[in-house]
Amino acid sequence: MNSETNRIEYKQELIDDLEKEAIAFLNYHEGGVIYIGIDKTGKAVGVSDIDGDMLKIKDRLKNNIMPSCLGLFDVSVEGVDSKNVIKITLASGTEKPYYIKKLGMSERGTFIRVGTSAEPMPVKMIESLFAKRTRNSIGKIKSPNQNLTFEQLKIYYEGSGKTLNQQFTSNLELITEEGEYNYVAYLLADTNGISVKVAKYNGFDRVDLTENNEYGYCSLIKATKQVLFITIIPRKCHLNLSSLMIELRLHHLAVCHKA
Repeated sequence: MNSETNRIEYKQELIDDLEKEAIAFLNYHEGGVIYIGIDKTGKAVGVSDIDGDMLKIKDRLKNNIMPSCLGLFDVSVEGVDSKNVIKITLASGTEKPYYIKKLGMSERGTFIRVGTSAEPMPVKMIESLFAKRTRNSIGKIKSPNQNLTFEQLKIYYEGSGKTLNQQFTSNLELITEEGEYNYVAYLLADTNGISVKVAKYNGFDRVDLTENNEYGYCSLIKATKQVLFITIIPRKCHLNLSSLMIELRLHHLAVCHKA
């Protein structure tokens, strides 16, 4: 066998950090292949329990990696120099960054292939890949309402010295591949069903509630401005936002300059 490359990794036996090597290829733009039963020199040494190791590999990749990588890997047997070895083929994932489930989306749990090794992924790269993933995910969800207007969005842009042209829905990625409004458009539209609740407390123990307001049901930009106005008051505020709204913030920061 040839030596290791940026797309080929050799392991003499099934190792404890298999997930690390697999994740590095899932996060790599070309994917890669891991061989079990070949040493670092490229010499085939074989695998004694082919069936048992293949089952362990499938279970570990399926259960220990997030997001799910089902459909992105294949485990097969290959004959090399009269020895049976295990070949794990990994495609480049579409929901990067992939990470070890128990370690979370952190430098300790997220890796990428660099040369012939799996290296921890820098925080900035993790954040960038996650922002792209959330933008793609909610951008593919069809809006529950297709009769949308965007007067509040236009006012926001005009207040910033910008204008929205006739192609703004395309420029801001507010439509699906089928040409329908997506969930991002729904959240930025003049009316929607999303609530934003803000509570203010007198002190930091969250006991003396002084004000409890509900915003939303309008463009998320308008609702966010209302919330920010309230939270600049030097009191303890508790903001109840759904994870979907946080994802939208990442989405909007990524595309708002395209209009």
